[in-house]
Amino acid sequence: MENVTLNVKGMSCGHCVKAVEGSVGKLTGINEVKVHLDAGKVEVAFDKEKVSLETIKEAIDDQGYDVE
Repeated sequence: MENVTLNVKGMSCGHCVKAVEGSVGKLTGINEVKVHLDAGKVEVAFDKEKVSLETIKEAIDDQGYDVE
């Protein structure tokens, strides 16, 4: 299991949290997604055999947020 913390810009409310956690959480190989709204960070625990970091970043980007 891999753990990564991503810096994400543009998240500002509960809807943002649900959008990010929902889109990333439904990907195959995701174990846990935790959004830290005040810090602008998203923690993800995932199985790198099943999903790539790039796919996770794309899922967040597709919701309209910028991953740094």
